Amino acid sequence: MSSPIPEPRGPNVGSELLVVAGDEALMLTTAHRTIVAADIVDFGQHSRNNINQVRIRHGMYKAMQAAFDAAGIPWSSCRHEDRGDGVLVLVPADVRKTLLADHLPNALVEALVRHNRIHPPRERIRLRLALHAGEINYDQHGVTGYAINHTFRLLDADATRSALKKNSSAVLAVIGSAWFFDEVIRHSELSQAKAYRRVEVSNKETTTHAWVRLLRPPVMRRLHAPPNP
Repeated sequence: MSSPIPEPRGPNVGSELLVVAGDEALMLTTAHRTIVAADIVDFGQHSRNNINQVRIRHGMYKAMQAAFDAAGIPWSSCRHEDRGDGVLVLVPADVRKTLLADHLPNALVEALVRHNRIHPPRERIRLRLALHAGEINYDQHGVTGYAINHTFRLLDADATRSALKKNSSAVLAVIGSAWFFDEVIRHSELSQAKAYRRVEVSNKETTTHAWVRLLRPPVMRRLHAPPNP
């Protein structure tokens, strides 16, 4: 399910392209977008029934919307397309990319922790999140483009999947493309760039490197009772 966002217009949109497909002329609109792809870890595991999956999907969307809004990226301004066990989000070009590097990861962890605190183990959520940017093509069916393919290759890479092992306490693995890390993450003092580690990615036709960061729930400070008199 995609959000009811109209075709892109404005100064950040490229010119329309006329593409001939057989005996049809197709009009494509191109635009630069920041790309966010999310995927639920072990969504289809056997212990989860259909009702569990519905609650997990609802929790993922609720967490994503809350995190985007908290990071200063209005969810309503983005285009989002359902991917079954995940979601594709296209962020307008006039939204600062530093917001996704600096604030979105921690805000998403907080939202996931809120969900997991009130749900049983079978309905708790851990996410993989990929960050990239590039040119997107809009047509009458939706969106496509090399940059979107590249983002999902990173999201599905073994390096990303292995980061969230079953015994890991992390609830979020963020993978930034080489471009996104070099141009955005490493230039920001708030992005925790040193927490990312470089990984090699080989997935289908994609061979590249990227940068992965694991985020765990914040440690709750225990209040110690006063000593006995």
